[in-house]
Amino acid sequence: MPIPPEVTGEEIDPDVRQELMSLPKGLAEDVSRNLVMVAQLIDEDPEKAYGYSRVALRLASRVAAVREAAGFAAYATQKYSEALAEFRAARRMSGGVELWPVMADCERGLGRPERALAMAGEPEVQKLDKAGQVEMRLVAAGARRDMGQLDAAIVTLQSPELASGAVHPWTARLRYAYADALLAAGREQEAREWFGKALEADKDGATDASDRLAELDGVEFVDAFDDSDEDSEEETGGVVAGDVELDGGRRDDRADRDGDKG
Repeated sequence: MPIPPEVTGEEIDPDVRQELMSLPKGLAEDVSRNLVMVAQLIDEDPEKAYGYSRVALRLASRVAAVREAAGFAAYATQKYSEALAEFRAARRMSGGVELWPVMADCERGLGRPERALAMAGEPEVQKLDKAGQVEMRLVAAGARRDMGQLDAAIVTLQSPELASGAVHPWTARLRYAYADALLAAGREQEAREWFGKALEADKDGATDASDRLAELDGVEFVDAFDDSDEDSEEETGGVVAGDVELDGGRRDDRADRDGDKG
C-alpha cells in the first residue's frame, strides 16, 4: 500500500521504536511507516488502517507492538475474533496486562458477554492502572447490559471514580455510560443530570452527550432545508436559511460500546 513520502517512520512512539530496533534498519523503517499510517487513519478510515496493519504484520509478526497495532485495527473494523487473537499474541510477547479490557470487549463483540464478565473478575484486573480499571468497569457494565441485567450494569458503574469531581481522560465516557444505563432503566431525570456531567467533562467531543441532552429536552434536529424552504426559494429566487442543527455530530462508537453492543 502506498505511503505518503512525508511519513518517515520517525513519528512513531519511542517505546515502539525501541521494540523495532531488533529488526534490520531498512525493515524497521518500513514497519514504522506502516504503523504510523495505522495510527493516523484508525479513527477516520479504519478499513484503510487495517490494510496498513496487515502489511506491518507480514513484515514483523514477532514484534509485540505490531501485533497490538494489528489487533486495534481489526477491533476498529469489528473483526473481533482476529483482534482477540492479535491481542493475545501481543500479551504473550510483552507479558503486560494493558490489553485485558479490550480483550474482554472483544468477547462481547463475539457475543460472549459471560466471558467478558469472567475476565472482569480475574487477578489481571488488579494489575491494571486506574484508567485500565475504569475501562474494565465499562466493559463489565456493557456485558451486563448485553445479558439484560440493566440494574446490575448501573451498580457496576457506581464507583469512587464516578463520584469523583476530578476530570480524567476517561471521566466523560464513564459518566456517559452511567447516564445511558439510567435512561435505559427509565430514570430520565437522573440520566439527564449525568449526561450534563458527562458534557462538562467532555472537552474533546468523545461522546454525543450534548445531543442526548437535546433529545431529552425535546429539541428536534431537522435538515437544513425542508420542502417549504424549497418552495420559498423557488418563489423568491433566493436562498432561505433553514434551522441550524445544534451541536451536531456522530455518536462516538466507544461510548456506544459502554452501553449495548452493536
